[in-house]
Amino acid sequence: MKIDEYVVWTAIITPMLDDSSVDYESLEKLLRAQAAAGNAITILGSTGEALNLDDKERKEILDFALGLKLDVPFMVGVGGININEQKAWVEYLNNIAGLDTYLLVVPPYAKPGIHGQHQWFKALMDLAKRPCVLYNVPGRTCKKLEFETIKMLVDHPKFWAIKEASGSLEDFKKFVEIAPKAHMLSGEDGMLPEQCKLGCAGVVSVVSNVWPEAAHEWAKQSMAGKLNEPQVWSDAADAIFSATSPIPAKALLHDLGRIKTPTLRLPLSLKDMSDIEILRKANQTIETWFASKKLI
Repeated sequence: MKIDEYVVWTAIITPMLDDSSVDYESLEKLLRAQAAAGNAITILGSTGEALNLDDKERKEILDFALGLKLDVPFMVGVGGININEQKAWVEYLNNIAGLDTYLLVVPPYAKPGIHGQHQWFKALMDLAKRPCVLYNVPGRTCKKLEFETIKMLVDHPKFWAIKEASGSLEDFKKFVEIAPKAHMLSGEDGMLPEQCKLGCAGVVSVVSNVWPEAAHEWAKQSMAGKLNEPQVWSDAADAIFSATSPIPAKALLHDLGRIKTPTLRLPLSLKDMSDIEILRKANQTIETWFASKKLI
């Protein structure tokens, strides 16, 4: 399949051991579960705590994941505030086999305007040898991806897609209008059904970490306009985002015995996840929903 035919790109967590080193055994299980469900993989994004990992760890995680030779596409995160470091990262990625697309986020903390964003993205896309996804997530960057910036980049040969995670249907609609040829990806699990009505072509999902097969079915039904129980998934997404991602996803995956520990890297802390019961309830609801779909 081509990359634009995948409806779910799982923003994979980075499981860790008690000492906060990477738990590669659990990571392999998670990655294989996504591939078995037919989900593409987004690795080393914010859900993967990429900015909390050092350069050596990021390269080792990437080498490990690609070494599994899974028959699904890989999207890799490109994010930071130092342009020379990000250029070096893109050049490194260009020489790695098995990657399909790069996820370029608005630089956090710096709060660049239209022209700063344009120059930043253009510098990285000029270097990139693969299609690029521009990522709007103002809740993390404190600055939205400007519409005018997209207008300036829309004809760039490496501009493939927009990942829209502002929480605004109006902004999603505006991006579709100004970049009609762009592949629109949702970054808001709970809003996918509504975004599909506006031209969404897929989702970069956090909930699919926990429910890979069920999330695949949910996304397909949403894309087809046949999802009859949207509140089930909206409530599940609310639970998975009840604290800063990936805290709840890790807490639930550990509770279900799929990762060895729920350890996170500072500045994230499990203590900010106040209630595991809402996650357990969400898990039971999704399992019941998916079981009913398999009986049809």
